[in-house]
Amino acid sequence: MEKVSLEIDQREIVLMPFPYSDFSGKKVRPVIIVSNDKFNSSSQDLIVCAITSNISKDHYTILLKKDCLEKGRLLDDCCVKVENIAKIDRSLVIKKIGSLKQDIFSEVLGKLNTLFSQ
Repeated sequence: MEKVSLEIDQREIVLMPFPYSDFSGKKVRPVIIVSNDKFNSSSQDLIVCAITSNISKDHYTILLKKDCLEKGRLLDDCCVKVENIAKIDRSLVIKKIGSLKQDIFSEVLGKLNTLFSQ
């Protein structure tokens, strides 16, 4: 697969390999870029949260419907698993899929914040 070396911004959804939590392997899946643009432009890495079509309604999940994207498109409803965070080398990005609307991304950041606040 051809790798993407383009500028990658916060809120973008990209396709890339994402590790299993036990590091037994990885799966190519969409992810949302949560690291800010300053970090993204100065680092070889990206901080991302996994997106899955295995929809669950737990405390750390944000449902994504087709109208949640500012650009691009989703084939099916899916969800951001905010607790599935990884720092991954940008060279592993396969392709860009789209970009989340700001209000939906703010929900993602809010849920992400609850992971670290008391």
